[in-house]
Amino acid sequence: MNNITIDYRHNVPLDPIDVARVFDQSGIKRPTGDLARIARMFAAPSLLLSAWVGDELVGLSRSLTDHAYCCYLSDLAVDKKYQGHGIGTELVKRTQAIIGDEVSLILLSAPDAMSYYPTLGFELAQNAYVIRRKK
Repeated sequence: MNNITIDYRHNVPLDPIDVARVFDQSGIKRPTGDLARIARMFAAPSLLLSAWVGDELVGLSRSLTDHAYCCYLSDLAVDKKYQGHGIGTELVKRTQAIIGDEVSLILLSAPDAMSYYPTLGFELAQNAYVIRRKK
């Protein structure tokens, strides 16, 4: 699997079944048993990038942004079979290229990914707050 060709797509609608599969196979925790909720999550993101091998969705990033000041990277997931090929890094780089230098890129990391994001240039923020979802 060393010579794979990755096709990156910008704002292409995704099938909730494919999204749920990538989430499940990436290790990221999302409500994948609720396809209607997954569909709502991906109905109108400000910025959606996807990574494909042939016709198989293998990675995705979903962001909410005003394209002027801030961008919240809500989801970054790569199927474990394809991790280590730079797909997550490329999705973040492409996100940054689209939003530009005037826009801060912000995310909440899963506990298992805390060591990954600094390798992409993210800095740990000590001034963040969150009201957690109930479901």
